Amino acid sequence: MAGAIASRMSFSSLKRKQPKTFTVRIVTMDAEMEFSCEVKWKGKDLFDLVCRTLGLRETWFFGLQYTIKDTVAWLKMDKKVLDHDVPTEEPVTFHFLAKFYPENAEEELVQEITQHLFFLQVKKQILDEKIYCPPEASVLLASYAVQAKYGDYDPNVHKRGFLAQEELLPKRVINLYQMTPEMWEERITAWYAEHRGRARDEAEMEYLKIAQDLEMYGVNYFAIRNKKGTELLLGVDALGLHIYDPDNRLTPKISFPWNEIRNISYSDKEFTIKPLDKKIDVFKFNSSKLRVNKLILQLCIGNHDLFMRRRKADSLEVQQMKAQAREEKARKQMERQRLAREKQMREEAERTRDELERRLMQLKEEATMANEALMRSEETADLLAEKAQITEEEAKLLAQKAAEAEQEMQRIKATAIRTEEEKRLMEQKVLEAEMLALKMAEESERRAKEADQLKQDLQEARESERRAKQKLLEITSKSSYTQSINSSTTALPTDLPSFNLINESLSFDFKDTDMKRLSMEIEKEKVEYMEKSKHLQEQLNELKTEIEALKLKERETALDILHNENSSRGNSKHNTIKKVSESSS
Repeated sequence: MAGAIASRMSFSSLKRKQPKTFTVRIVTMDAEMEFSCEVKWKGKDLFDLVCRTLGLRETWFFGLQYTIKDTVAWLKMDKKVLDHDVPTEEPVTFHFLAKFYPENAEEELVQEITQHLFFLQVKKQILDEKIYCPPEASVLLASYAVQAKYGDYDPNVHKRGFLAQEELLPKRVINLYQMTPEMWEERITAWYAEHRGRARDEAEMEYLKIAQDLEMYGVNYFAIRNKKGTELLLGVDALGLHIYDPDNRLTPKISFPWNEIRNISYSDKEFTIKPLDKKIDVFKFNSSKLRVNKLILQLCIGNHDLFMRRRKADSLEVQQMKAQAREEKARKQMERQRLAREKQMREEAERTRDELERRLMQLKEEATMANEALMRSEETADLLAEKAQITEEEAKLLAQKAAEAEQEMQRIKATAIRTEEEKRLMEQKVLEAEMLALKMAEESERRAKEADQLKQDLQEARESERRAKQKLLEITSKSSYTQSINSSTTALPTDLPSFNLINESLSFDFKDTDMKRLSMEIEKEKVEYMEKSKHLQEQLNELKTEIEALKLKERETALDILHNENSSRGNSKHNTIKKVSESSS
């Protein structure tokens, strides 16, 4: 008996040590993860595990989503995971998504991982056309998405066609215009080139700052009917509740800001909104499913809590997160500045090296030309010397012949001529001898002058040879000097760690002066952003005008037409909601 009890106790303890588990697959916007969960885990246990794995602290924006009979549902934190209407086959799949959206992404999203997950989700919603985005804004958003993925634009790397495989624009926008993919890429790249210097997190935040002003951003739509049975749409977002015509998701007919709602409740399929002002009628509507009413109430409670939370002082946890984010931002900014300096120094060193190499090649070419000129001068001098020697010998020979002719003439004169005929002949011969002697003398004189000229040319050639040798010597000395400079310059990038001396003088303690300076820089950035917004709007209008001629009017959707009407009236998301809420009150 005692042995049986002991065996049962050991079996029970063994069961406690080895609890049953099940597999869960978590799908984020850019990854998939699998976890082994205990059957007793509640939604919060699984949610916290996912957040810890991702390193996410701003958990209040997110949730685990699943689908029941074509209806979206969210995992409840206080309910066991397996008690939800989830599929029984493993792995049980949940999507980790943003459930609530910030009013101002730049002020509320602190962690870089939070910003990144929001960026991916909003980008997908725009491309899937769950959020309407006008064509010109789509191009601008695409340029920030490219900056976030590829970094700074480099024409040597990002050549024509590098975006051919990227999904950057909604299909509706592409079909609306008679434009080739190359034409779209050209316009996206033109803006992409202007974002130089922005890090990935900065480009993603710029994307969100533009996207949050789109009319359908952060709105969850539900099909409802009012008491008269009219089909309407209920929109739930960070600002409040909005009632839309089914054909117009951009402009609400009625809006109830969260701060003007006293109570929200539902009974079965009937939903009731009680305004704070008792003079305003209670708004009631019906939804198709009880499950939808539960989801609407969840979203209302969560959005209302965040709405009130934003208007209070930050909690200690949020203050710590923001302080850490500021320090991290300052550290990254200093690191980027250091890298920028190093990159600039490397580029300057490379430019100097290239210039010296170009100069060295030029000097080598000059040396080669000078050497060839020297060889030609030496050959010319040898030829002139040889010719001068021949001419000198010819002159001597002619002088000798002239002397012989003179002697002959004297001999003939001294010879007695007996007859007149002989005398005449002798005179004729004498005359011919004199003429020959004169010619010989002239030729000898000409040859002598030519020899003198050749000697002078030879002297000039030797002088030219001397100058060419001198220039070659100078070029050779310059080349050796250039090579020594080039070798020291080429080694410059490896010596760049000397920047450590500069870095050592920078403090990473983030003292008050650093924080004040960072605050001033942030304020300056805000002012610059306000100045840029006008320029940005001008660019958007310019692009809109440029591509308007290529628009196919017959392909315009109802949302395109509604957006154009709102734009022509000067209506935007926030002032439309403000006008509607004022009129309803």
